[in-house]
Parts: sequence; C-alpha cells; structure tokens
Amino acid sequence: MDPPPREAAAAGGRKLRRRGGGRTRRKPQASSSPQGSAPPPAPPAKRKRGSDATPGGGGRGCKPTKKPTCLLDKMRARLSGGHFRMLNEKLYTCSGKDAFDYFTNEPDLFDVYHGGYQEQMSLWPEQPVNVIINWLNSNSAAWTVADFGCGNATVSKNVKNKFSIDLVSDDPSVIACDMAHTPLESSSVDVAIFCLSLMGTNYPRYIEEANRVLKPSGWLLIAEVRSRLDPNTGGADPDKFCEAISKLGFSLVSKDAKNKMFILFYLQKKEKNKVAKTIDWPQLKPCLYKRR
Repeated sequence: MDPPPREAAAAGGRKLRRRGGGRTRRKPQASSSPQGSAPPPAPPAKRKRGSDATPGGGGRGCKPTKKPTCLLDKMRARLSGGHFRMLNEKLYTCSGKDAFDYFTNEPDLFDVYHGGYQEQMSLWPEQPVNVIINWLNSNSAAWTVADFGCGNATVSKNVKNKFSIDLVSDDPSVIACDMAHTPLESSSVDVAIFCLSLMGTNYPRYIEEANRVLKPSGWLLIAEVRSRLDPNTGGADPDKFCEAISKLGFSLVSKDAKNKMFILFYLQKKEKNKVAKTIDWPQLKPCLYKRR
C-alpha cells in the first residue's frame, strides 16, 4: 500500500538529507558556461617581486634578489675605485711627511689604497716586484735588503735578511715611518729597493736616505712606471733622472726597459762616493688614474 502523497514527499526529503544532497548544499552552476563544461581556470595570483625567494635557495624565486646584489657590488666597486684614485693622487701630490701623518691618523685608508693597488697590479702582464725577487735570489742570500714602500711586504717573504718600510703597518716586521727618515743605521744595507714607491713630491729625499743606509758597493734598485719617465708624454727624461742619482755617488750598471709598463734601474754605490753640492732633480709626473 503506497503512502499518502505528503508522507511520500517527506520520506523522500529525509532520504536526500541522509545522503547529504539537500538543496542548500548543491553547488550552483555558472549561468554563462554551457551545461556540463568545466569552469574557466582562475588567473594566477600576482607575486610580489622576490616574495617567494628563500635565502640561499635556488629556483626562480631567487632571481629577483640577484639584480640588487649585482647593483650593490657595482656601487661598492665604484666607491672603492674612487677611494683608491683619491688616495693615489694624495700620495703623488704631497710630501712623505704629510702622507705619513695622513695615514697615521687614518690607517684604514691605507688598506683601501693597497686593495686598489693590488687590483691594478693584477692587470699588468709582469710585476716588477717579481723581477726584483728573481734578481735577489740569483745573488747572495747573505745580503741585507731594505724595501722602501714595501706594501704587503712581498720581498720580505723571499729573502732572509730584510727591512720592510712603509707609511703604515699592522705587521710587526714592517717599520712604519716617513721614508725620508728611517731608523736604519748608516751603511747597514746591501740592497735598497724602490718598487713603484717614489711617490712623494720630495722623492729625492727618499733616495738620499737610501744612499745613507747603503754600504759602499751596495745596490740601489728602482722600478718606476714607464709613463713617469717618458718625455714624450710629459714625463721626466730617464737619462737626467739617472744623472741626478749618479751625483749622489752611484753608477748605472744596467737599465731594463723591455717591459711596456715599467722601467727598472740597477745602480751601484761607489766605494768612495762623493755627493755633489747641488743636484738638479727632474720632476716625476704623478701617475694618476682617470675618473670613470
């Protein structure tokens, strides 16, 4: 016997609710889409630049962080290069005493200068300090060497007896002083070296100090940037430069000019050297780097 119509409807509604299919839970269909077709995919959410990058992680999320890093690196390099040019110009255009006082008050700037110097040297096909070290190693190991303007003291790492001299030092083996007035004893050194270090406006005083500390028959080695000794580009005449040194009591033994970046002079102190009363020292052109 069939139930009455109202009871049957109520029973059907209870069945729907038991199956979880009540009208209130049915998913509405989009009226614009054809019946039976899937709804269009939602557009991807816009990502904020670098928001999904993880520190040290890979993948596409890291790419946005690389551009700022490269930009910062370039800015740091330009800033460092600007500091180097400023300090380099300072060293070439002031006296040794002024340079010593300046870097004594600001020793960190000396590290900035040498960082830029090493970067410039890395571009040279051959470095004069290596030529000098090879020459020293081919001669007497018993020689005492004084390296004026030693920088990172490369020479001292390759010879046994040495004095390393520069404006500033955090190395106890390096003497920090004005190179025109060193604490070395007179006639105590066999070899005096100036490797790209005749930078002060009073550079002749440095050479006179080397003459004082050198023994008779001692060696004076000077490596200089070629452009500073090229009259065609405003530099000094190398012959007049050597003539001035000879009046201190030195003889030019040889000159190595085959390198396109520097000239290396080998001079020897005479046994009985007589210093001239007046010496006409040529002015050495500052080696300044162009601003970029």
